Amino acid sequence: MTSSEATPEAGGAPGAGATPPSKGFDLAKLLAERGGERYDLHTAYLNHQLPRMLHTIGFDKVYERAEGAHFWDAEGNDYLDMLAGFGVMGVGRHHPVVRKALHDVLDAGLPDLTRFDCQPLPGLLAEKLLTHTPHLDRVFFGNSGTEAVETALKFARYATGKPRVLYCKHSFHGLTTGSLSVNGEEGFQDGFAPLLPDTAVEVGDLDGLAKELKRGDVAALIVEPVQGHGVFLPPPGYLRAAQELLRKHKALLICDEVQTGIGRTGTFYAYQQEEGVEPDLVTVAKTLSGGYVPVGATLGKDWIFKKVYSSMDRVLVHSASFGSNAQAMAAGLATLSVVEDEQLVENSRRMGDLLRTRLAALTDRYEMLKDVRGRGLMVGIEFGRPKSLGLRSRWTMLQTARKGLFAQMVVVPLLQRHRILTQVSGDHIEVIKLIPPLVVDEADVDRFVTAFTEVMDDAHSGGSLMWDFGRTLIKQAVANR
Repeated sequence: MTSSEATPEAGGAPGAGATPPSKGFDLAKLLAERGGERYDLHTAYLNHQLPRMLHTIGFDKVYERAEGAHFWDAEGNDYLDMLAGFGVMGVGRHHPVVRKALHDVLDAGLPDLTRFDCQPLPGLLAEKLLTHTPHLDRVFFGNSGTEAVETALKFARYATGKPRVLYCKHSFHGLTTGSLSVNGEEGFQDGFAPLLPDTAVEVGDLDGLAKELKRGDVAALIVEPVQGHGVFLPPPGYLRAAQELLRKHKALLICDEVQTGIGRTGTFYAYQQEEGVEPDLVTVAKTLSGGYVPVGATLGKDWIFKKVYSSMDRVLVHSASFGSNAQAMAAGLATLSVVEDEQLVENSRRMGDLLRTRLAALTDRYEMLKDVRGRGLMVGIEFGRPKSLGLRSRWTMLQTARKGLFAQMVVVPLLQRHRILTQVSGDHIEVIKLIPPLVVDEADVDRFVTAFTEVMDDAHSGGSLMWDFGRTLIKQAVANR
């Protein structure tokens, strides 16, 4: 057989009309073959400190599947998720309604992102979102919470013609450059200067706010109605009073609801818990994604949008390549449907009240349990210096090495012994933040409180396992100095 007579089956080049061998992509096969390398792959090609940190604190688990508010490992052990992917999994993991919506939108084969047409899904999702914010009129869709914040910052500056944005100390608004400029935690800013010339004020400090506004160059104040870092609530009446000051000086109020929005705090938006508050711009993301497709949204007043997009020449002055894509819009619409149909805002309020009430009842029982606070299913558990000499010496030992180690000592046994995933609420603070999926029920609350009680019993009795781990953390903290 000559080379011109060779067939594909014989290993020769395919002839005219022949079908070449398939080289299709098989995801299941790839994961089966390479999934066990997950931590090595991250070490080699991604953020190498992540697997190092997970190995150190014993969080290097291998989860096989997830549903609702739970994970399962290869042995079938059930884990309770009190973190929700930093709030992304508001309606739980793999909600069937959201899954179906994504299958449907893929099967529809829509002519997505042509850029020169107007697809229906973005308009429908904007319309649905705005039913929960009747004082706002228009929506810009991006791809994340930080992008939603960037949009709000740009729109506020352009609409007011002023350069400076005020933000609150200890706030978190994202990690892109504009959002980082209004980030109230300096640790995130270190090494990334120069940033925008924005100014921090104390949350609740109306005199400080008024002083900055008198300079006449403030475009807006951006504020979290509940601060994610430490779960701190502003004083009652602060948002309303701040709004009045801002309007007096022709500046805008931006409420960052990326984490607190869409039911997290027991109302659709957290700012709605203070009567009369009507922000000029609102940012949302996280839960809106349904846990599948990244999406962020900036809601605002009509006059702001019309000023930014003031002519046809400015039609693309602010845009996002993947913004308003069909998959994200379908996920958002399905998510809002689930929130309404399953009454998840109400569930967040009821389960949050139950969780905080049961935890607060333990403050008299444990010296190191200082405070329990929050709204809805956004709960902060703060630890503090004990009174008794034995516990105080251990506490001091941890604080000398690094503030925040006791909270980490609680988080680790919650996972290791009780299979409950939580997080320390921020660097150098003794606060655990609970932001579970909004679908948690009374059994989940009971499981967490029971486990937390056992961990605190161990800590206050001087249990060797917990305090031995504390010494490990101390060594690690000293080594990282």
